[in-house]
Amino acid sequence: MPLKIITDSACDLPQTTAEDFNVDILPFLVHIDGQEFIDGQTIQPEDVYQAIREGKQPTTSQVPASVFWDTFTKYASQGVNCIYVAFSSKLSGTCNTARLVAQDVKKRFPDFKMAVCDTLSGSLAQGLIVLEAAKMALDGASYEDILKRIGLRSSNNVEHIFSVDDLNYLYRGGRVSYASAFVGGILNVKPILHVVDGEMIPIQKVRGKNGAIKRIVELIKERSLGSLDQLIAITHADDIAAADKLQDLIETTLGYKNFIVNVVGSVLGCHIGLGGVAAFFVNKEVDIPNNIVLS
Repeated sequence: MPLKIITDSACDLPQTTAEDFNVDILPFLVHIDGQEFIDGQTIQPEDVYQAIREGKQPTTSQVPASVFWDTFTKYASQGVNCIYVAFSSKLSGTCNTARLVAQDVKKRFPDFKMAVCDTLSGSLAQGLIVLEAAKMALDGASYEDILKRIGLRSSNNVEHIFSVDDLNYLYRGGRVSYASAFVGGILNVKPILHVVDGEMIPIQKVRGKNGAIKRIVELIKERSLGSLDQLIAITHADDIAAADKLQDLIETTLGYKNFIVNVVGSVLGCHIGLGGVAAFFVNKEVDIPNNIVLS
């Protein structure tokens, strides 16, 4: 029976890449000045960053239950099984909403196989899990094998290593103290963070943007599989120069050559502000390479 991989717009995958791998991306909602927008359709990340520059405070809300219902019932009625690869349940209620809707859809379509997988990830870490699942589906892997691989990858097997420019955004989100945010702004201190069990955790602080980029590369060397073909994903919060510098340093010092680079999307962009940069990659926790090659 055919199988469809579905995800949400927190994955930060380029739309063209999603289409190449036959992935549906369901949109979060973005709110600015009392107006509601559909992520990736009626608003783009660049619009969110422009609003931040203007002093506005964009917010997001989860994928509506009606969108899940329409999508799941469409494929169920066509006899297509589905796997929804979801944004971390520690950061959004979207995963749990999808589970409730899937239960109702399966009551209406008893033969429909539908799994909702909590990646405990976001941005292109979630995107890497989505791409691997989609590649397996295109290669004819079984429903069960794909679910097993998603489960392995979601168990702290995909690293999120990132830094942000403005600590005030992390302060508002409860990730750093007010004192850290205030002193960091004065001293040009940049935090290095990672994600453990779906939650953002600070690792250390370094001085300056270049110092942060160098530390990210060091952590890639320490934690990655070491295979030069493995896919390294990079995102930036409206700072393509930082992303380019990070990619160049990874290539020249570590020899990696397979990359996907994209802007941080609206969902996480609202919460980290301008200027962040991140790397995502499979680590050594589960020694299964992510053999995804992007053309």
